[in-house]
Amino acid sequence: MNVLDAHGLSVAIGGTPLVHDVDLHVAAGECVALVGASGSGKTVTVRALLGLSSSGSAVRADRLEVAGLDARAFTERRWRTVRGSRVGYVGQEALGALDPLRPVGREVADTLRLHTEMSARERVDAVRTALEGVGLDPAIASDGRLAGTLSGGMRQRALIAAATIGAPALVVADEPTTALDAGVAVRVMEQLRAAQQQGAGLLVVTHDLGLVAGWADRVVVMDGGRVVESGPVDRVLRAPEHPVTRALVAAAGDGAARDGAAGDGAAHGAPSVDRCEVAHSVRGSDPCTECATSHDPAHSGGVLAAQDLRKAYDHVDAVTGVSFGLERGRSLGVVGASGSGKTTVVRMLLGLEDPDTGTVTLDGEAWAPLPERERRPRRRRVSAVVQDPGATFDERWSVERVLADALTDGAARRATGDLGDRVDQALRQVELDPALRSRSPLTLSGGQRQRLAIARALATDPAVLVLDEPVTALDATVQDAVLTLLERLREDTGVAMVFVSHDLRAVRRIADDLLVMHDGAAVEHGPAHEVFAHPTHPVTVALLAAAERLAAGPAA
Repeated sequence: MNVLDAHGLSVAIGGTPLVHDVDLHVAAGECVALVGASGSGKTVTVRALLGLSSSGSAVRADRLEVAGLDARAFTERRWRTVRGSRVGYVGQEALGALDPLRPVGREVADTLRLHTEMSARERVDAVRTALEGVGLDPAIASDGRLAGTLSGGMRQRALIAAATIGAPALVVADEPTTALDAGVAVRVMEQLRAAQQQGAGLLVVTHDLGLVAGWADRVVVMDGGRVVESGPVDRVLRAPEHPVTRALVAAAGDGAARDGAAGDGAAHGAPSVDRCEVAHSVRGSDPCTECATSHDPAHSGGVLAAQDLRKAYDHVDAVTGVSFGLERGRSLGVVGASGSGKTTVVRMLLGLEDPDTGTVTLDGEAWAPLPERERRPRRRRVSAVVQDPGATFDERWSVERVLADALTDGAARRATGDLGDRVDQALRQVELDPALRSRSPLTLSGGQRQRLAIARALATDPAVLVLDEPVTALDATVQDAVLTLLERLREDTGVAMVFVSHDLRAVRRIADDLLVMHDGAAVEHGPAHEVFAHPTHPVTVALLAAAERLAAGPAA
């Protein structure tokens, strides 16, 4: 029996067709993966299936049955009786899906409160079980902890708990593991798998083809708002027929091949690439004094250094004793579970927070702790690229204004001369067409927005680029292109990079050195190829094992 059956689904917004005659079905107890490049129509399709299309949308379908009900004529009031009770939904934006000022326990319990006759005590017990199932502290069910106090990964897990707690017939999850480390992602997928084994149909929207291969029964590939290929996972991923599917599979496979080649070379003692020498070779100049100093083995600080960083909130340690040095042209990968302290370290590196004790130095000079008035003149030396760049762009600004503002440190209106040429050059540097300069950033695809965010970050000519989950939300082809871009930019400019990510494949490809965090502490630190090949700390071993487990799928 199908718990989702859509035929001839089309969606137009403002008169512009976005989804065209999509056929999609999910049987009870089946997991179907919906994949495709950014802008292919996946999320628009899913939201239309659940009555969540934006205002001004025109949704048409020859057949649209959800959990056995004809949903074509549903009013919003009728949808509210179905969502939660018959259909569980996990949206892509975990940070905005929960009310930051409302207790998490109440958010998760809403389905039970609205759609069952459970007592308050029974609801708390059910919420404790659901939270524990996704790897969260069950005490959250009743301790009044607010959603705004949780990390992004923890909020994502709370959404999974909320979506499955009512035992719905259909669970729709849009990028359910995007913000999660491998260990938690496995627990989340196992929780979704448990719902599937109890008879629920599962529709997962994802760009992670490894996850698709391990956990889905069938896969549906979209491009340009249309389904271009569908079928059993083994057949589609092993012998893709459509060019779009072949490109997605090739991008995932090529990245893995590069990772393996890099790892094998390092494991056999191949010499590492001196990126300073490469950068100066490109420019046709000799290595500079600064670079020579930073590559001196006796020089541990380099362009950015952290020494014994410690930070606590409400007397609870968030970071304890983290130290590392970063040299010009090199990259540091920072990995660890959600809540391990990565974000707090990033905020101290960016000068957004000062450590309680310890120091951060930039170019050998104090950076944190430091009064902001003393730090401000050097802020251009450190730039950041975040996971969701769209949230950082002013929707009223054009691409040109975004870059002009960065290039002139906010003085674009007073700038004269070749500013337009500099904007075009900044766009070309990240392989964007200068013709985009008049567009709003919010009209760009996910990959284009991420490239624009990188261009904005590089516009200040930084010494250090801090990248916080820069490719996690991108499909395989765009992710591969962005990683290739970052590799080229590092070689061309000599910028040092701090690369924070849950995606160990991306980290392995980018990072020269690796810092593994757990409970606020750096538990392992060393050359990336050595740590990946021969992890010594149990946390690192578990993290790598979880990544393999996620790709392998559920245990037989």
